[in-house]
Amino acid sequence: QVQLVESGGGLVQAGDSLRLSCAASGRTMSSYAMGWFRQGPGKEREFVAVIDWTGKSTYYADSVKGRFTISRDNAKNTVSLQMNSLKPEDTAVYYCAAGPPGFTLLAVLTTPSRYNYWGQGTQVTVSS
Repeated sequence: QVQLVESGGGLVQAGDSLRLSCAASGRTMSSYAMGWFRQGPGKEREFVAVIDWTGKSTYYADSVKGRFTISRDNAKNTVSLQMNSLKPEDTAVYYCAAGPPGFTLLAVLTTPSRYNYWGQGTQVTVSS
C-alpha cells in the first residue's frame, strides 16, 4: 500500500513563494510519474504539474507555467512543487498523486483518473 503525505502549505500574500513536498512510503515511487493537482472552493480538481520517473521531463498547466516548478528526489522518495509569484487564484487544496509506472507521455497525465494513489492534500491560501 502506498501512502503519500503532502506538507508545506500555508497562508501567504500575493507574490510570495511556497514549496510543497510530498513524501511517499510503503513502496518506492522511483518508477512512477508523479503529479500535483489542486482543488479550489467549489471547483473540480485540476491538473497543475507532472514529472516523469526520471525527473528529466515535466509538464505544466498553462496557468502555472513559468511560476511553478516540479522536481523529485528518488533517493528520498519525495516530489516537490516550488510555487513562485503566487496569486489569489492559486488558493486551493494541493494534492500529490502517483501515476502509472514507467509512463512517459506526460501530456496524457492531466486527468485525475490516470493516477493510482493520492495524498490527503495541503491547503494553500493566497491573500491579495
